[in-house]
Amino acid sequence: MEPSSGTENPPSEAFTPPSIYPQPLTTGSSYTHLSPIPPALLADPRPPCALGIDEAGRGPALGPMVYAALAVPLSSSTQLLRESHAFDDSKALTPAVRNRLMHALCSSASDLFESCAWAVSVLSARDISAEMMRPAGPHTLNAQAFDATVHLIRQLCDAGVNVREIFVDAVGPPVPYQIRLQRLFPTASVVVANKADSLFPCVSAASICAKVTRDAALEHLYAARRPPSESPSSPPSWGSGYPSDARCVTWMKTNMNPVFGWGPECRFSWSTAKDMLDDGKTGAVKVDWPLPSDAHSSRVTDFFLPSADERGSDELGSWFGTSVGVDAL
Repeated sequence: MEPSSGTENPPSEAFTPPSIYPQPLTTGSSYTHLSPIPPALLADPRPPCALGIDEAGRGPALGPMVYAALAVPLSSSTQLLRESHAFDDSKALTPAVRNRLMHALCSSASDLFESCAWAVSVLSARDISAEMMRPAGPHTLNAQAFDATVHLIRQLCDAGVNVREIFVDAVGPPVPYQIRLQRLFPTASVVVANKADSLFPCVSAASICAKVTRDAALEHLYAARRPPSESPSSPPSWGSGYPSDARCVTWMKTNMNPVFGWGPECRFSWSTAKDMLDDGKTGAVKVDWPLPSDAHSSRVTDFFLPSADERGSDELGSWFGTSVGVDAL
């Protein structure tokens, strides 16, 4: 799991994984990418697999939150991922190492490609905000994270992977999360733990998929907004996208539209964005949304209550309701 703050720039000229879908990214849509399933995982009998889940981009005000799952045969998980390729928590690795490992996962000549299946869910900033600000009640970030986790597990199971053990980096208290997942996937052993991305090789590998995908997504989003005066090779001026990064806050203030705020790269449900839009000093336009009026429409109760004229007449005249002006006989 990523920390709640950060100052690292997305790496320039990074490897662009196949999990980057340009059109949904630029329009603010969420999507899921599933890698090819290696024939070795579908052989009869199908080998039992460990599946790891991790995320990247939970705390930033800019860019998507990316959840990733990676499945690998139980018999080769430690040897292949930890010993042969030195997978670790993505935060402990340099951008160059992360890109190299992701490239190996996507290269047909690699033993990782032949043994691992992976998937990512890219939750756009627009959709995250829309869910958190629903009029009917917020769908919290934790709830969205749980939905993404379940969706990814089902994607790989439905693709034919024999998932027998599931390891998830904890979001909040591990025990309730683990109980909920275990009920949904009773045929697998479920472990939800803090620092799972450092403890379990399959979670470490999933963290690489999530982090490299998010970094590449940020690069793509910024490329669509990059000023002509900036060099295409220069790092994004919005920095890491975290509210604690001064570059992010400066970029948001400088690039805020007074009416619409920002584009699909921004999480409007974050206090950073809300405060800028509500602060009169930023130049944001205040919008008043009038309530709909029913002054010229009739209500059902109008047919059961006496009018002003009838209230002055005989009480028994309106005992059974108000005349609708139609002769019954």
